[in-house]
Formats: sequence, C-alpha cells, structure tokens
Amino acid sequence: MKVLHVITGLDAGGAETQLAMVVRHTRHECDVVALYNPGPIAEQIMADGTSVRDLRMRSNRDLRALPRLRALIVAGRYDVVHAHLYRSQVYARPAARLAGTPVVVTTEHSIGETHIERRPMSAGVRGLYLASELFSDQTIAVSEIVKDRLVRWGVPARKITVIPNGIDTAALAFDGEARARSRARFGIAADTFVIGTLGRLDSNKRVDMIIEAAAPLLGERCALLVVGRGEEMDGLRAVAARVGVADRVILAGFQADTVAMLSAFDLYVQASAEETFGLAALEAMANGLPALYTTCPALDGVVTTQARQVTGTVPALRAALAEAVQVGQRPRKPDDAVFDRYGIGATTQRIDELYECLWLNRQKPTRPTPRSRA
Repeated sequence: MKVLHVITGLDAGGAETQLAMVVRHTRHECDVVALYNPGPIAEQIMADGTSVRDLRMRSNRDLRALPRLRALIVAGRYDVVHAHLYRSQVYARPAARLAGTPVVVTTEHSIGETHIERRPMSAGVRGLYLASELFSDQTIAVSEIVKDRLVRWGVPARKITVIPNGIDTAALAFDGEARARSRARFGIAADTFVIGTLGRLDSNKRVDMIIEAAAPLLGERCALLVVGRGEEMDGLRAVAARVGVADRVILAGFQADTVAMLSAFDLYVQASAEETFGLAALEAMANGLPALYTTCPALDGVVTTQARQVTGTVPALRAALAEAVQVGQRPRKPDDAVFDRYGIGATTQRIDELYECLWLNRQKPTRPTPRSRA
C-alpha cells in the first residue's frame, strides 16, 4: 500500500520520533509531509530513504494549506493518509477525503485533561477537532488513558483503536564509548553521578521541580544534565541560579544522539504533570537506566524494579533522588518484561494491519490493487 503521513512539524519530540520509527519499520511504501518546520527528525527520516516535503504553512489559519495538501494527495494516489498531531489532523483529514483517499487514519499522541498539545481545550479547539474527525475512519490512541479522554471529548469509542507507542530497544542500547564521549564534552568526570532528563522543555515537564528537588544533592560528585530545548529554557536557567546550582545544572539543549545522552546518565527522571504514554521514560529504560517518574501511562499495571513512581512534589522527588544517588551507579540492564510489550516491530505491524483492514472494508471494485513493498 502507499501511505502518506502528515504531521504538524518534525522538530525533536515524542510523536515525531515515533513517526520516524514507524516509517522505518513499516512494510508499506511511505512519504511524509510536514505542515511547517521540518526540523532534525525530517533529516533522520530522509536518511532512512523516505521523502519528506515541507508544506510551508505560515500560521494556524493559513487556509491555503488545505488545497495544497489535497493536490499533493491526489498527485500521490495514496491508499492511506495518516495524520499526527492537532494541526495536521484539522487539515489532513478533510484534505484526504476531498482527494478521494480510501482510508484516513489519525494517531492521537497528546491529549491531556485540560490541554491538547499545549493548547487549552477550548470550545473552538474541540469543535475543529471533532468536525475534522468526521472525515477519519479510525483514530489510534497510544494508551487506554488517551482513549478514555477521546471518548469523553466526543470521539465515538467504535472509531478508536489502542496501539501503544513502540520502542526500538536494540537502537537504544547502552553505549560505553558514547557515554565517555558525551561526559567529556560537558566536562563530567567518569565517577560523577548524573541525574538526567530528556525531552521538550515546556511547563508540563516540570523540569524546574527536578532542579529544585536535586539542588541539595548536587556538587562535585553529582550533576544534573537536562537535554532538550523549548520555551522554558531561560526560566530553568533562572531557577538554577536562584537555588544556587547554576554550575551543577547542565542545560545541554537539543542533542541529536539520544543514545549518547542517555548513556551519559546514571538515573532518568521524568516529573511531568501529565503524560499520554511516557515514551521518554521507556527509552531511558531501554538504555538500561533506572527511572523515577511522576506519571507514565505505559507503566500503569506493569511490575518492574527498573522504574519507580513518585509523588509530584519537591520533597517526595528529593527523597527518591537522594536514595538513588546513595545507591550510586548501577549496571545497565533493561527489564525484558517491559519491552516484550513495547517493541516497535509489533507496534508497526498492528498499524499496518489496521490500514489493510480499513482498506479492504472501503475499497471499490474499480480501484487498482494497492502497491506493496518488495
């Protein structure tokens, strides 16, 4: 089959990384369109041999994107259009139907209790989402909690399939050479215990809480390494200065080599107020790291000694961090019981099978057989 993935942008983020892995592992022929801001993930996708086009949207209300996207879909003669993230859903779902695409699928990566992708869930936002959802055959929810939120928002339960995000455990394995190289780059000694966090720097991630909780523990033998970029960067610098640890908090910005950065950590911390899946925590665990997290739906009901849930307060997080620092650096071994559930191969197979099932249900007798990868 021929599949077009449409996503808002391809800057570094969980949904964007997940798309790159799905495109890498699918058995179908794929192209990718970003509405704007192709970013570093676009480079990764193109390096794997998949084309990426930039629609060059100028704003949320750039309605010219709709006919441009429709024309692109018509020219590509796609069997499936798969939309990711709010803005691309609002534009891609109607564009695909106007183009006569047989199957339109959405993945909902990031719907919270009060926000969808950092947008307040206003009546207008909800109305646009549900109106465009009428053009979709099925929505993939990355967790049961996402499905529940979608149903409460007004998406029919019969149109939702739960398929969790996938992890490429082999690609995320601990790399000792990369650890040494990354630590040397940031001036971190081999015996320094590194508390690490990785992801987009927005208020939901509560990295400021991590800094405040870790502050009394930081010194010559313990550092905090924050990897990622976002609107909170300047605020985090101010927090580190206010609590007196500016010299022990390393704000590394975006780093393309995720494995190298995870390998540099000794403990992964995720203090999000909300998560729809918790992909970054699983990536850290795949690298063999012990993890502390405040919320991670992917680990709900999963028994593992590699990760521990903590209350989202500074005192609770500080106590858990102090305990981990006291234990010190640990051998790196992922919990196989966790990753038997979340392998990227199994996840992508389920997505491919969903495409095929929906296509068979909607195909017309005159339509040619879809093309498959050799």
